[in-house]
Amino acid sequence: MTGRFIVVEGGEGVGKSTQVDLLAARLRAAGKDVDQTREPGGTDRGLELREKLLHGDAVDPEVELGWFLEDRRIHVDERIRPDLANDMVVVCDRFSPSTIAYQGVARGMGVEYIEARCRAVTRDVEPDLVVVLDLPDEIAESRVGSSRDRLERAGADFHGAVRRAFRDLAPDRGWVIVDASGAPDEVADRVWAVVEPRL
Repeated sequence: MTGRFIVVEGGEGVGKSTQVDLLAARLRAAGKDVDQTREPGGTDRGLELREKLLHGDAVDPEVELGWFLEDRRIHVDERIRPDLANDMVVVCDRFSPSTIAYQGVARGMGVEYIEARCRAVTRDVEPDLVVVLDLPDEIAESRVGSSRDRLERAGADFHGAVRRAFRDLAPDRGWVIVDASGAPDEVADRVWAVVEPRL
């Protein structure tokens, strides 16, 4: 595989989707062949899993994990791996780091267990760069709208655990934390300062 795989991460309300849009546009302007995608739901079959995960009823954590991993398996096999083989830059809104933070830490399933389960699905496909957008909890919470999906309704304690997990796990895993405060263009410049040298 010769492409580049960039993942944008963070808890709810940090502005991931906006920054993924801006980063993909900037990469295209720089002449890169870009595929912008997301998890869950980066494939046709993944959209069905996304609906269950975000808009279905509460489920057992192992069932939830299984759905996330099945979405990722399909995503990697059908989209990400072929893109990278074609020398594309893949920009993805969430990947394995989210599973580690949400299920491994916030759901209490264990980081090592979740990392092993993720590796079994992704095999040789791992991000070249993980950018973690970081905001104080109260600011992130204020940015989440009133219409919330199942995970967004998980509560302040859960989301506080997710945000702490990203911060705590980042140093040992090479994830780059970027300050997500300020205007979107300001954050985009910080993200680009991290991404550009990796290209």
